[in-house]
Amino acid sequence: MSRRSLVALALIPLLVLHQDWWFWDDDRTLVLGFMPVGLAWHAGYTLVLSVFWWWAGRFAWPEEPDPEEDPSDR
Repeated sequence: MSRRSLVALALIPLLVLHQDWWFWDDDRTLVLGFMPVGLAWHAGYTLVLSVFWWWAGRFAWPEEPDPEEDPSDR
């Protein structure tokens, strides 16, 4: 399995977790006394996704450019 396939496979649970349907009806719970739980979830999700994409870039990014790819084609 290629590194890019592993990154795509690791992304699937994060895409499912983005749909926080378990907090949709909870409008009373506050995190740290001021932040609605849905907003807190997305703040944490954003931090996790930031670390994930940093890891994906380090793990799956090619070391050297593809020799067959012509930069003038972009």
